[in-house]
Amino acid sequence: MKIAIPTKGDYVDDHFGHCEYFTIFEVDEDKKVISWEKLTSPVGCGCRSNVIPLLAHSGVRVMLAGNMGDGAIYNLNSFGISVIRGCSGNISDVLHSWINGEITDSGIACNSHDCDQ
Repeated sequence: MKIAIPTKGDYVDDHFGHCEYFTIFEVDEDKKVISWEKLTSPVGCGCRSNVIPLLAHSGVRVMLAGNMGDGAIYNLNSFGISVIRGCSGNISDVLHSWINGEITDSGIACNSHDCDQ
């Protein structure tokens, strides 16, 4: 299974659409990380780019995110990617907390969208 995390430095970026890059972890059936890679985020607003189809095409099935708007959630879900919002902190810690069942979706979405129209 592949899990993506919007990343800034080594931490979960607060907003999916403006992250520096996506860290994509591959986890095996024993819940061990077998590989990871970085996918550079597009310039501008990620939710209006082709990044979601790229993530889906690379096999991502879960997005562990700080937050995002309803449009991004809908688009990710339409490509078969489950969204877990409310994540924060070091990406390795967040990944392991999710693997251990310690993280669930916050249910809170951004109410505003600050991308240029």
